[in-house]
Amino acid sequence: MVHDPTFCGDGEELLPPGHRIGGWTVTGRIGEGGWATVYAARRAEGAAASDGSDSADGMDDTVALKVLPTAGLAPRQARQVAEAARREAELARTTPHPRLVRLIDTLVLAAPDHPALDGAIVLVMERARCTLRDLLASGVDEARAGRIVAGICEGLAHLHRSGWVHTDLKPENVLIGRDGEVRLSDFGLAIELTGTHGHCAPMGTPDYLPPERWKEPLGENGVKIRTTADIWALGIVIHEVFAAGFPPFPGATSTARSAAAQQYAEGRAALRLAPAVPPFWRALAADCLAPTHAARAPHTAESLLARIDAHQTGHRPRRPRPRAVLLAIATCATAAVAATATAFWPHPGPPAHSARIKVFNAERGCQGRTDRDPQCSLGLAVDPQRPYTAENVIPTRVWNDDTLDADCQLPTGLPIIDEEDHSSTLWYRIHLPGPATGWLPAVRTKDHPSLVHCP
Repeated sequence: MVHDPTFCGDGEELLPPGHRIGGWTVTGRIGEGGWATVYAARRAEGAAASDGSDSADGMDDTVALKVLPTAGLAPRQARQVAEAARREAELARTTPHPRLVRLIDTLVLAAPDHPALDGAIVLVMERARCTLRDLLASGVDEARAGRIVAGICEGLAHLHRSGWVHTDLKPENVLIGRDGEVRLSDFGLAIELTGTHGHCAPMGTPDYLPPERWKEPLGENGVKIRTTADIWALGIVIHEVFAAGFPPFPGATSTARSAAAQQYAEGRAALRLAPAVPPFWRALAADCLAPTHAARAPHTAESLLARIDAHQTGHRPRRPRPRAVLLAIATCATAAVAATATAFWPHPGPPAHSARIKVFNAERGCQGRTDRDPQCSLGLAVDPQRPYTAENVIPTRVWNDDTLDADCQLPTGLPIIDEEDHSSTLWYRIHLPGPATGWLPAVRTKDHPSLVHCP
């Protein structure tokens, strides 16, 4: 029997409709899984929006509350729950994106009169219309299925660029937002990469684990994990999307299907995809399901998305610049790097002392928007010669089409690659209200004035 922490001993649900948590009133239960239970909630009467807005569009007036109780757990289990919640919050804070579910707030409940609820961690997230699993039950046509897979690729490409591996991609963790667009969710098992790989506990959903995970040695930090684990899971999901939810590997149980996948990876069985999967998507799924990490490595989320875009628009995919070349640029001598930057962004004339430049966000879903959604915000760097990470970003955020004041340029900063694989070492120093300054990489604007070099 599985213990459900959302029910008390007498069968009464722990968070019944009408229960208030922070500024939210529970309206019902959506579902549960692992250590968490998800509730639907609406903004409580008189409660202000967490971001200070008036929520005129109503998008934040109904949310999902992911509740992770810690009461009654062994200390080690409680630490695991707290770590999973911390990972979700950290990923949402540092890598927002239109294809990732938005985290609105986090709460830790103090309820001494309700021991089962005391100390529970609550993640307040945007409310979705349904999961991809729900959608597969009713069926989707090829055009919509293609848009869904493209959205998943967009989300994975952003995660991987940001140095994260989802590790638990499956239809239950792909949400369909109220706008009909894809949102990847449930990052409790997500792992941040250190170089080419990270380490994680030997956990996950067996049907979506790559074959090498079953033989990966378990070290003191866990098993090795790489972005190709997500690509394998993507291949399973693609097959399910176009085959009405049926997995690509046969078997009546998860254990049997995992064994079939391992037989295929060892060359003892062929990959047999359902006839219902159209040819283009069959080839894409087969590449994702290449039997080894090395064979899957060329099929990055970005390259798969380029193939999908080409298929849907009828254009040949643009060939991305090899990462090895970009790394070589980063290690060239200063003079050579400066020459590269000058060649990429040609100077139109004599250098000026200041210029107004407009911000450009290459994320298609963030262009043409005026709502200043935090997921579409961009950061200005503190130091253009340090890695462009969350720790090197000033608090002030900017959005697509914002106009900024630049007073000088640095041609020899750290190379930056945008979502369309454009690269540059050129940075502009931006003056903000007051004494604050920040640095904008040239790939984040289409305006490239020739300014004096920064001292």
